[in-house]
Amino acid sequence: MVTIILLLSCDFWTVKNVTGRLMVGLRWWNHIDEDGKSHWVFESRKASSPESKAISEAESRIFWLGLIACPVLWVIFAFSALFSFKVKWLPVVIMGVALQGANLYGYIRCKVGSRNLTSMATSYLGKQFLRQSTGEDQTS
Repeated sequence: MVTIILLLSCDFWTVKNVTGRLMVGLRWWNHIDEDGKSHWVFESRKASSPESKAISEAESRIFWLGLIACPVLWVIFAFSALFSFKVKWLPVVIMGVALQGANLYGYIRCKVGSRNLTSMATSYLGKQFLRQSTGEDQTS
């Protein structure tokens, strides 16, 4: 259990500090100011920078696929541990869900920038509804 938690921590650190910056040009961290207030910083590399041309589409897809698949896999492990009554594995599974979920949340916030995730989802669903309604009007 200790080995798995140490490897999870190493994976979290590597994805957060190295892989995200090199593969997709995104990074995030926490900054504490002089007043002791915590500020989360989410950055993405500008498209016009010379380093952005080094980011390949294949690497970006692999990064996002792994970033999304890992938390899903840990949630499946969590349900498996719960339903098989293997409670001793729950701390490991909870740590996996927390670390992988934190990376996923951080990189999604980097990707969308300063926009609010809720407003973005509402906007997306509104656009989809508008497309469907205009598409049905054209066919009838």
